Amino acid sequence: MPHTQPELTLCHAATSQLIIVDVQERLATSMPKRDLDVVIANINRLSKAADLLDIPVIVTEQYPKGLGPTIDAVRDHLPADLEPLQKTGFSTCSASGFEQRLTHDETRKQIILVGIEAHICVLQTASGLQHWGYQVFVAADGVCSRTPANRDNGLARMRQSGIQITNAESVAFEWMGDATHERFKEVAALFK
Repeated sequence: MPHTQPELTLCHAATSQLIIVDVQERLATSMPKRDLDVVIANINRLSKAADLLDIPVIVTEQYPKGLGPTIDAVRDHLPADLEPLQKTGFSTCSASGFEQRLTHDETRKQIILVGIEAHICVLQTASGLQHWGYQVFVAADGVCSRTPANRDNGLARMRQSGIQITNAESVAFEWMGDATHERFKEVAALFK
């Protein structure tokens, strides 16, 4: 019996939601600066692309009383009325009200995850979403951990479990699908 490879799944703007996990002050200061700079840039690119393409965005904050709010470098690129979802569980799926935010639009079954830390909150959220039946994508250049080894381990575990490991630019171009897309120039410019 021939071995068949799983089908490559692409992201689609009409079926996607972007979730930004725990990019908060105290966590951010624990990340390697070079890694954090890349992650922030890619989160901001995806959040701007999501805004241009009418893709819902959810932001989470892990115990903000202790870890602080979402960092200004990310917050400043989000809609002013976007209220972060506060949580104490490492998986966003355990947060009160999260499932209601997700199921607001039943057609959006693809979730793109970015944030901190790859091997804890991002991984546990990806696992929970996959269990709920969502197609989960993690932008590898949009996540980090305190150590590269933990980040790499988290990404490897997610990949082995069927989570799609991708990157911010791939996601944005998959959302558009064609150079004739009305927002192509604006979205493409985010990656120059």
